[in-house]
Amino acid sequence: MLVKIKEFFSAQLAIDESQTDPQQQLQLAAAALMIELSRADYNRDVEEMAAIERALTKTFDLKSEQLAELIQLAEEENKEAVSLYQFTTLIKDHYSAEQRFELVKMLWQVAVADGHISKYEDYFIRKIADLIYLPHSEFIRAKLAVVR
Repeated sequence: MLVKIKEFFSAQLAIDESQTDPQQQLQLAAAALMIELSRADYNRDVEEMAAIERALTKTFDLKSEQLAELIQLAEEENKEAVSLYQFTTLIKDHYSAEQRFELVKMLWQVAVADGHISKYEDYFIRKIADLIYLPHSEFIRAKLAVVR
């Protein structure tokens, strides 16, 4: 039984280089977290979606059709996901400390896009920062870099 559980999680969380580009899977994980954040306050704003698109385009240097495909895939992944673990594990294992900091900064940019940070958005970003092993001081530094 434990072997089957381990196999399941290994298959779900591993970057499969034979099927897709590992960079694409990491982009998908980052996009999925941003989209989930946009739902955290139970109100998806146009400004938040625009902030997600700007962040993904700038960070991953995507063309408009690549961006649309990435967002659609991230939406589908969010619908199927039962937890954030599959996304945060990929990021924790494959992003550098600076990349994790930049991701949290992007999450703050999405949260402030509508002019208000809800307690749910704040909690969500804190949880993500913890799950990707970003030190609290870096979490605060990311927030202060965006929210002034």
